Amino acid sequence: MTFLDMLRDAAARNQSMLCVGLDPEPTRFPAGMQGDVRRIYDFCAAIVDATADLVCAFKPQIAYFAAHGAEDQLERLMQHMRANAPHVPVILDAKRGDIGSTAEQYAREAFERYGADAVTLSPFMGFDSVEPYLRYPGKGAFLLCRTSNPGGDDFQNQRLASVDGQPLLYEHIARLAQGPW
Repeated sequence: MTFLDMLRDAAARNQSMLCVGLDPEPTRFPAGMQGDVRRIYDFCAAIVDATADLVCAFKPQIAYFAAHGAEDQLERLMQHMRANAPHVPVILDAKRGDIGSTAEQYAREAFERYGADAVTLSPFMGFDSVEPYLRYPGKGAFLLCRTSNPGGDDFQNQRLASVDGQPLLYEHIARLAQGPW
């Protein structure tokens, strides 16, 4: 079943368009778990179990696992979601965007190592940074277009013009790097 089919089926089955983000920050865990990076899996698995019939997708944020050296807990969580909520697709929130050869490795990580159904990507480096993910039939890719962070305005609201004398996007970025950044 493709990612889109899974998403549609989960939305219909659970009558929900809610995607639950799993961004485990151990300092914010409840008492008894607080600050314990070894409990990342337990914290996230409890959320998955409590919400599996209420959501259309789960979205673990890879950085929260990697920052704590908890990639093994992410692998375990992915297995848990497959076993306990197989009808709910998993979007790996990675926001990856790199040159083609590196993107190939990130695609392998997302789809082969973790078994994600979809992944979030930053397409800033162009099509070759996205293309390796598209080689996985039935998998999904969410391309960042407009993000909610305040700094998103720095680039994302810029108008691009094909008029001589108007700066190109990379020139705008370079100017920001020289100035306020």
